Amino acid sequence: MSSPLQIGLLVFPRVTQLDFTGPLQVFAMVPDAKLHLIWKRIEPVPSDSVMTLTPTTTFADCPQLDVVCVPGGSGTNDLLDDEEVLDFLRRQAGGAKYVTSVCTGSLALGAAGLLKGYRAATHWSAMEMLAQFGAIPTKTRVCIDRNRITGGGVTAGIDFALTLVSILVNRTTAEAIQLQMEYNPAPPFNSGSPDTASAEVLALLRERGAQNQARRLEAVKRAAERVN
Repeated sequence: MSSPLQIGLLVFPRVTQLDFTGPLQVFAMVPDAKLHLIWKRIEPVPSDSVMTLTPTTTFADCPQLDVVCVPGGSGTNDLLDDEEVLDFLRRQAGGAKYVTSVCTGSLALGAAGLLKGYRAATHWSAMEMLAQFGAIPTKTRVCIDRNRITGGGVTAGIDFALTLVSILVNRTTAEAIQLQMEYNPAPPFNSGSPDTASAEVLALLRERGAQNQARRLEAVKRAAERVN
């Protein structure tokens, strides 16, 4: 690997902050790593919470990355129609050692034509959409297929980042970062998956997300038509 290791995370309006900050915290502890927060312009970007994010570089000024990572969030819908974003991802993917995503960030990789024939993970609510981009939907926390590494929904970003560090550096470094973060999950409820959540909870979440899900489906269809 080059030194320093160049790791870039895309930030965009209405990104889910934990998709982004979970991996960022892990990568920040990697020795000799240079982190880049990338967007079109150097100006504050609103997340899907109260947090505002500040890019450190633009598409034009971003160096060639060893790792390009796309987090997810409701703002992913807009990325699927944004050729400036998709062109940037294609350019970086051509020279990157690893092309990666967290949660619905995989849909943006798919819209850029970067997941055809690859197994990929995403948030459970978007799993069926991956196939429209020629990807092979894979229900797992972290999916590795050649140099494509994709994480499941939101909190899986930490698992993804630790796994990637074990590949980029070594397992001891990854485990030391896990210990430093005291990442030792013991959730208070067993509702973190549609397979284990109650029917009531699952129905509630589907109802709350219905409008965004409908918009996402339309954006995926448009993007898939361009890719295919």
